[in-house]
Formats: sequence, structure tokens, C-alpha cells
Amino acid sequence: MAPRKSERIVNLTICLLSARRFLPKSQIREVVEGYQDMSDATFERTFERDKDELRAMGVPVETGHNEAFFDDEPGYRIRRADFEFPPVEFTPAEATVLGAAAQVWQQASAAEQTVNALTKLRATGVEPDTDRLAALEPTVTAVEPAFETIWQATLQRRRVSFRYRGGSEERVLEPWNVTWRKGRWYVMGHDLSRGEPRMFKMGRISGEPRLHPEREAYQVPDVDLAEMARRLEPAGPDATAVVAVREGHAPAMTRRSERIEVPRPLPAGFAAWRVPCGNEAELAAEVCAAGANAVVLEPARLRDRVLHQLRGVVAAARGQEQA
Repeated sequence: MAPRKSERIVNLTICLLSARRFLPKSQIREVVEGYQDMSDATFERTFERDKDELRAMGVPVETGHNEAFFDDEPGYRIRRADFEFPPVEFTPAEATVLGAAAQVWQQASAAEQTVNALTKLRATGVEPDTDRLAALEPTVTAVEPAFETIWQATLQRRRVSFRYRGGSEERVLEPWNVTWRKGRWYVMGHDLSRGEPRMFKMGRISGEPRLHPEREAYQVPDVDLAEMARRLEPAGPDATAVVAVREGHAPAMTRRSERIEVPRPLPAGFAAWRVPCGNEAELAAEVCAAGANAVVLEPARLRDRVLHQLRGVVAAARGQEQA
């Protein structure tokens, strides 16, 4: 199947498998990625073909009604008991190949698609049964020890606590999404310890994360999670930033940087520099120390970090004045 078609059918399977009741076509069209932009006639044809393909692959798409005594719109679902396969035995060589394929499938698309499908189901008023998704999970998981706990917390909207990068402080996160970026798993959500959105590299989570007991404990905000992930993504060792610096200031920064031309106009007396940004926290502190003599032009996440720190300084100064 073509990539767009295969992704749509995977999303349709996730949608029907996780639903607790029969879903009418109108709700399926709202939830499943790939159907929303189709015309009514195209959607009807595509949906019928997708159902037929699932059934041809042995996936039992069931048709029925939620109200036994009323003539409501027919809906569709996949029952887990009908979907699961009986135990199958493989040779060691076959198991190795299937395991590698399952890992690639999961890391490439399944995790993010599943979270997106569940979020859309909840948005349309359908409460999914996340326990049913075990039938869809490949047996080979990510190598990060924290992945399984973080994954379950994201699906079930449960807060999770952990220590990060070996620190002693416990972080409490409301996970919104998991994402696969540059060969590593990340989790993005609202960091209650910092009071702001953050992204964490799962490989840097120390020990076993602790799931909080309450399910559906928070709402995922209606924001562009992909764009936010790009903005919050931690910088790599080869990352750079573009900073406008007033002539004659911040010499420690400009000595290790490259002066460049930028298309946007700069304030009088400022020049643009491409600055190594292997550690965003340290560079943000350096920019803050320069005060009005340095302005971050890009990336947006570094600019946001600098603004957050400066606002914190202003708030602290106002608090001292009031005291």
C-alpha cells in the first residue's frame, strides 16, 4: 500500500479497535487522519474500500447499532477478541526478522499515530478503551527503559514522576505526546515542576518512572503538537543559534561565533552571529547576562527560554520591591 493509504488504514484500525461502542461514519470521518479533506462521495468510496481491505486482511470489522430499540445510525468497531491471533510459533531466524520489522514499524509511526487517534476520539466525545490497544502493539519495544511507563501514561492521561539526567529533583509531567526524532524517543508535555511545556529525551530519564494512579487526570491542549515539538526539541551537539549582538559587547560569545548576514533588518549598531548551541541552557544564560545588547533571532525555542528567564528576573525584582 502507498504510505498515505497505509497510514490511513492503520489509523482506522486504531480508531475502531479502541472504541467502546459502534462508531458511526460521521465520527470516523472526523477522527481518522486522511478522511477529513475528502468530499462526501470520495469519503464514502474510500471508507468502503478501506473496510473491504481490512476484512480481506482478516481484520473483522463489525457493523451494528448502539441502541437495541431505536433505529439509530449503524456504526463500526473491531472487537479485540476477534482481532487477536492465536499463538504462532516461529523459527529463531523468522523471529529475528519479525522482531526487527516490528521495532521499525513502531518507531516509525505507530506511537504518534495512536496518540493522535485517541486524542481525536476524545475530542468527539468518544471515550476509548486503551487496554484494547495491547492487541495492536508489536512485541519488540523501544530500547529506552522508561518508554513503556511513559507510553502508558500518555495513552491513559496519567501524570508521571521521574528524575532527569541524574538530578536529585523529581519532575512531575502531564505527557501530551511521544515522538521519534533523530533516532531517539522523546516525551512532550506540561512540566508541573517548572510550570511550562517541556520535552524530555527518554534515554536521559533516570531509573523507573512512577505512574500516578488517577486516569484522565488532565486535558491535552488544542495546539499544534508537531510544531511545539520542533520548538522544544533539545539542541544537539552540532546545533547553532543566530544572535544579534550590539557592536563591542558580549566578546566571549562573538569570539567563538561566525558573523553572518541575515535578511531581516537589525537594530542600529547590531550584527548577526551564528553561535554554537550545544547547550541551550548555558547559551540562554549568556544571552540574558548581555541584557539589551543581545537578541536571539533563532531558534524560537531558545528565544522562548531567554524570555522565560528574563520574565522570571522581572517577577523576582517586583517581589523584592513589594516586600
